[in-house]
Amino acid sequence: MLKAMEYDLAVIGAGWAGISAARYAKAQGIKVALLEKDWLGGTCLNRGCIPTKTFLQSARVFSLVHSCKRFGVEVGSAKFYFKEVQARSQMIIKQLSQGLNSLLSGVDFFSGEAEVLDATSLKVADRRIRAKNILIASGSSPKGLEGVFGFEGKKIVSSDEIFLQEDVPESLLIIGGGVIGCECASIFSSLGCKVTLVEKMPQLLPGFDREISQRLVNSFKKRGIIVRINSTVSPNELSGFERVLVSVGRVPNINISGLNKLGVNLEGNRINVDKFLMTNIPNIYAAGDCTAQILMANYAAAQGRLAVWNIIHPQKPRNLAVQNVPNCIFTVPEIASVGMTVKEAESQGISFKIHRFDFFGSAMARILDEAEGFIKIISE
Repeated sequence: MLKAMEYDLAVIGAGWAGISAARYAKAQGIKVALLEKDWLGGTCLNRGCIPTKTFLQSARVFSLVHSCKRFGVEVGSAKFYFKEVQARSQMIIKQLSQGLNSLLSGVDFFSGEAEVLDATSLKVADRRIRAKNILIASGSSPKGLEGVFGFEGKKIVSSDEIFLQEDVPESLLIIGGGVIGCECASIFSSLGCKVTLVEKMPQLLPGFDREISQRLVNSFKKRGIIVRINSTVSPNELSGFERVLVSVGRVPNINISGLNKLGVNLEGNRINVDKFLMTNIPNIYAAGDCTAQILMANYAAAQGRLAVWNIIHPQKPRNLAVQNVPNCIFTVPEIASVGMTVKEAESQGISFKIHRFDFFGSAMARILDEAEGFIKIISE
């Protein structure tokens, strides 16, 4: 093994948290190493946000062509070419990945699986890295239903594989009505697939405003999506569907070689950190999905920058205001939110008012034929 390379910071994982941390560290004059075992850009770029939104845009165009007569336009029949959309998605991913490489100029990138040797030493491939501080940003993976549904990549798939299939299935069972499940329901129903969406909780998008959830259910039903809430799926139901998407959440990637031996505190299946993103070992931090706080790319990026700030400024550390994280769900119709829900305000005993405006009162919403939404503001 070669002589250890010296760094101020080593980052494990090149998803949004790791990239954001590495870029910020470099901008602050810190010598940083970035380690990644798979693809630059993590889940969001390669298997999540970008492929999903690419297919969503194609589904929107396909749906618009089918309904264009109501705008006074008539065209021939539309066809959806799954393989061509996949190719376009891969092209966009490649372009964005090249952009990330440029943004990471000056950051030493190491491809391979990281092994933690001690609190200041790592090994990747045949290289040894010594770092004053380590940031774990190892991301997350799709969660399966243990003992019932495993991912075999063909009939039963996760969000990692759903857009890698051969074509649009005739029927799709989606288990889990969270963000991923609802977005995929919108996409595949727009492509003519018969979608059944099952959620075991009392509402779709658990944790979101209940009124928004109910509006989404109503919209889905108008589009022909079968929605089952307070419901579960038995194995004998699977034969009635061409494909099954299991979207019951994600689990942190904490199986990093040497991490347990080092004694990093793992709470359940996540890396336990304080409000400043420090683990129980003072020079080791964690950010992003591996902390299982808010599983969103923008939040992970903010955590990555915050962790670096706290490494540089241990005497004046900062933390994030969790309730102010903006969220956007790319369903049809789309949902955006920030701040407290009605339920959260009530649980904290806050006196509040609700202000609302329905889109059917908007001229432009009617012109676009997108008048089923509303704006809801909760204020003290």
